[in-house]
Amino acid sequence: MTILREALNDLDLGGCALPMALEAMGERWSFMILRAAFNGVKHFEEFQQELSIARNILSNRLSRLVEHGIMMREVMAEDRRKVRYELTAKGIDLLPAMVALRQWGEKWGAGVPSTPVLVDIRDEQPIGAVTILAHDARALGPGDLVWKHRSELQPLGQARAKTGANDGA
Repeated sequence: MTILREALNDLDLGGCALPMALEAMGERWSFMILRAAFNGVKHFEEFQQELSIARNILSNRLSRLVEHGIMMREVMAEDRRKVRYELTAKGIDLLPAMVALRQWGEKWGAGVPSTPVLVDIRDEQPIGAVTILAHDARALGPGDLVWKHRSELQPLGQARAKTGANDGA
């Protein structure tokens, strides 16, 4: 199995997007707010009621999510005291990560499937496990992955099929 290696001390948001993503998300409450948003919760009071979260923490986390462009904040015209929060396209793009974390928690944390179950709207069957896919939709595992500098990428069809294919054997 190939060992994945990257610059692991790159925490200054320079060459790796993971520290940036973690900075934007913060911690547990941000994920819980996102889960509520994916479930249709839109107003501050609804988030507070559904999550049983302190107003100051909720306000802080919502502000952070808005600041990072994950959610947008809209003051309601009919009642300026009411504010509506909605996921942006950037926030919606977090759905696969949220589903993957939930599936991981079901497998390794809770040990039982969650209820309700996320299903395909067409077939009403549970979704499959989130996985890493190649450009051609092949499922990939850890042994199929290697880190490369972007400048080393080859046009499709020109990359070596397997490591060692060009070693003269």
